[in-house]
Amino acid sequence: MKDADIVGSALAEVLPQTNKWWFQQRHLLRLNLLLLVPLLSSAVSGYDGSLMNGLQSLPQWNNYFGSPTGATLGLVNAAQSIGSVLALPFVGNLSDRFGRKPVLLTGILLIIAATIIQGASINYPMFVIARLIVGFGGMFVVQPSPMLIAELAFPLHRGKYTSAFWTMYYLGAILASWTTFGCQNYESDWSWRTPTILQAGYPIIQLIFFYWVPESPRWLVAQDRAPEAAAILSYYHSGVVNATNEGHTPLVTRELAEIVSTIQREKSAEKVGWGALFSTPGNRKRTLIAVCVGAFAQWNGIGVVSYYLTLVLDTVGITDTFTQTLINGLLQIFNFGAALSAAILVDRLGRRTLFLWSGVGMLISYIVWTACSAVNSDTGSKPAGIVVVVCLFAFFFHYDIACTPLLLGYPTEIFTYTLRSKGIALELMAIYVSLTIQAFVNPVGMENIGWKYYIVFCCLLAVFLAVTWVLFPETKGHSLEEIAVLFDGPEADEALVDAKIMESEMVAHDITHHDKV
Repeated sequence: MKDADIVGSALAEVLPQTNKWWFQQRHLLRLNLLLLVPLLSSAVSGYDGSLMNGLQSLPQWNNYFGSPTGATLGLVNAAQSIGSVLALPFVGNLSDRFGRKPVLLTGILLIIAATIIQGASINYPMFVIARLIVGFGGMFVVQPSPMLIAELAFPLHRGKYTSAFWTMYYLGAILASWTTFGCQNYESDWSWRTPTILQAGYPIIQLIFFYWVPESPRWLVAQDRAPEAAAILSYYHSGVVNATNEGHTPLVTRELAEIVSTIQREKSAEKVGWGALFSTPGNRKRTLIAVCVGAFAQWNGIGVVSYYLTLVLDTVGITDTFTQTLINGLLQIFNFGAALSAAILVDRLGRRTLFLWSGVGMLISYIVWTACSAVNSDTGSKPAGIVVVVCLFAFFFHYDIACTPLLLGYPTEIFTYTLRSKGIALELMAIYVSLTIQAFVNPVGMENIGWKYYIVFCCLLAVFLAVTWVLFPETKGHSLEEIAVLFDGPEADEALVDAKIMESEMVAHDITHHDKV
């Protein structure tokens, strides 16, 4: 695949030409390994999602907390989402004001503290409060991470890395589901306390390597610290240790010129508060897409399975703990493989193609799922129940190829720098408000009307597919700064013209500097 098809012709023409793979180049190997630290943030969230699935399958957990059902069960699941919603109104401002790294560090420490409380819980209120703190701290981990990845990644790797971000959700889910599966035969409280305590595993790994992660060059430019940004880009994108003496490579010169000119124009032309998300037609379209991506990913029926897998399996006659926890564990491995494959192929297939393919596949899977659930409910047909489980895997596959890798990767790309932090926070608000509502609504719907509840999601999936077809543009083949042209038209083109002028000035400055030396 040609470089221009991934990053656009402007950056492609200044990319270094080499026969080496990225892992054979020390600076890129170091950068990509360090990006694993923010990449693991979604694994923290994934662990929590699968943890509650697994705990609800354990008789020991249910007995300890009085076998919660209905709204009581909804509260323990909603607590995490409620905590997330409480953090979102200000986490976007904090990321812009103090930087991506300090916010991420705060979240890591909060998750570790919450895990200690959760693992030591002696009653239901203590467990719920711990989950509130997990949700609150989780937003400090999740919100800055995709921005830090997109703003630091090497241009050729940006699409894959941003798409891989939420894919790591399933890495957390795999650890949680299989830990729960392995602990199910413990007769004591440790059957649920062990997987609960291990929730701190990924944050601790992040904390160990956090010091070496660089700050976002775009945030540094926005704080009038362009020399620091240039040094980071030179070191991690070109392998130049001392850019002051060695000068900038053509790639770094062009990157820095685009970043500086674009951020200067954004700061002078727009408000930088929350109102900027709605100040222009282009911004309103970005915001609408981000909210749609966040809301669609929750209201497409995934919540029924992801948090209430045990209830879904109960409706088709699969009730024993061993089989339920085994299916949950296998499902997470399947999900991870599907999502990671899509993340690797995102630059080849394109974002829009994945969204549309996903929408069609989920709709068909849900329709068949609903029909077979009805047959199983009315006749007790075992074959129909088996088809439901097959449809569950088919639905997840089509969910995974778009809603997982592009959930935060796509909105991170479409927002300009001055909007990115608040835009991501708004999308997360759409996600967690949806999760909070569904945490109460889904168990009630499943208990009262069973399979008929799935019909609601069949209708919603059809609507979502139509909106995706009309609204979502393709972003592959563009740098972060060039994507603005898709939304802002001529105004964004002017910023790119300014960038070329600035690039020429920087090149002339470097030549003059070396002549003097």
